[in-house]
Amino acid sequence: MAVPLLDLKAQHATIREDVVAALMAVVDSQAFILGEPVSDLEREVAALSQSRYAVGCANGTDALLLALRALGVTPGDEVVTTPFTFFATAGAVHNVGARPVFVDIDPRTFNIDPAAVGAAVGAKTKAVIAVDLFGQMAAIEQVIAAAGACPVIEDAAQTIGASRIIDGKRVMAGEAAAIGTFSFFPSKNLGGYGDGGMAVTQDDVLFDLLMKLRTHGGRKTYFHEIVGYNSRLDTLQAAVLRAKLPHLEGWSAGRRRNAAYYDAAFADVADVTTPYIDPANTSIYNQYTIRVPQRDALQQHLKAHGIGSNVYYPLPLHLQPCFAYLGYREGQCPESERAAHEVLSLPIYPELATAQLDEVIQAVRAFFGR
Repeated sequence: MAVPLLDLKAQHATIREDVVAALMAVVDSQAFILGEPVSDLEREVAALSQSRYAVGCANGTDALLLALRALGVTPGDEVVTTPFTFFATAGAVHNVGARPVFVDIDPRTFNIDPAAVGAAVGAKTKAVIAVDLFGQMAAIEQVIAAAGACPVIEDAAQTIGASRIIDGKRVMAGEAAAIGTFSFFPSKNLGGYGDGGMAVTQDDVLFDLLMKLRTHGGRKTYFHEIVGYNSRLDTLQAAVLRAKLPHLEGWSAGRRRNAAYYDAAFADVADVTTPYIDPANTSIYNQYTIRVPQRDALQQHLKAHGIGSNVYYPLPLHLQPCFAYLGYREGQCPESERAAHEVLSLPIYPELATAQLDEVIQAVRAFFGR
């Protein structure tokens, strides 16, 4: 039985009528640019993330770029972040002219190590980007404390709807940072039918700047207070996302159920380290990522059995050729480097049947002789 890493057709089949109706409403309105579904989605995502404001934009990468610009990051500044993440995190730093400063991760959660952040913050540091990896939030309150006076961006591309208990209060992804950023790439728990992104904030001034930056630097047509970008969230994408949003919590709960099923099945396989979820966190399991020896051989074994998997991420950003100018060498972020050699993500999407989960489990166990 073939088991893909992700099956978006299975999800689409359950919501097709709602999505098509939402899309046709936009087509009939002919309001394709910043139409009503965009502002409606912004209000709904702000409410979900317990934030005062949300600003839709073209994609998750632009959400980071706009956030950095809104915080005044300019050439010559430094931004502390993790090397074990998707490229966009550091790419956005480079593209505003700043210098990424990479610090290592917590080997259990794969998220940025707050102590390493504190050690790296210096006179040139203008911001810190904490990435929530694989569906669980970083220790955002510890990162904020370690950053001192520097504002923190929470790259929550993989954690919309995730939460963390901080001082007895449930804090949502994106809520606590100066700016939180989301991606609506199709593979995300809340994914569009194309690209899309959003930034959330509690701050009036940052909200105003984000709104200006996404539309060429002004909120009044043909008047431009700053130089911004053309980075609007498409109305068609907003309509799709609004049709999907009511299902998000159920889908994430389904991923948690599948994760628990895997956890139990691999508990007696010494070579498989299942995901560690910080007790303070409620993960949405954007990925179910195990650590194993012989990772590449296991992946080939799964492929031979028709089972999808992927490596997120095979080469940490501090060792990427495009960042050679920064002068990092192998061994400087040892936990990120070790993770890059050991991690493998397995199918976790909520529509998986028990038989499909069992197929994955049997193949992994067989590889390790269990």
